[in-house]
Amino acid sequence: MNNISQKMTDIHTPMDRALFRALFFIVVMFHISMFMWEPRVYADKIGGFNLLLTVLFTWSLCSALIYSVGFKPILWLWQLLFSPYWSGIILAYFSWMYFS
Repeated sequence: MNNISQKMTDIHTPMDRALFRALFFIVVMFHISMFMWEPRVYADKIGGFNLLLTVLFTWSLCSALIYSVGFKPILWLWQLLFSPYWSGIILAYFSWMYFS
């Protein structure tokens, strides 16, 4: 493992907890369920979808699901791309929009 990958692993160490993984899994399943059940209602509650929101929504769900099942990428680029920090911020935004 090279130096950058080790630093990325060190950055993600605080998030390597079962409670965080379970919380992310619950939030992901909630958003997937609400979107799959009634997509128009879900879109209305978050203020509508545009291209950027659609890409961020899809990417954050996939990234958070990868994190929540316990998959740990080795290469630093994949660690950065599938970081729970980024997906958590985006999912928090969608949760805030849904419930506000």
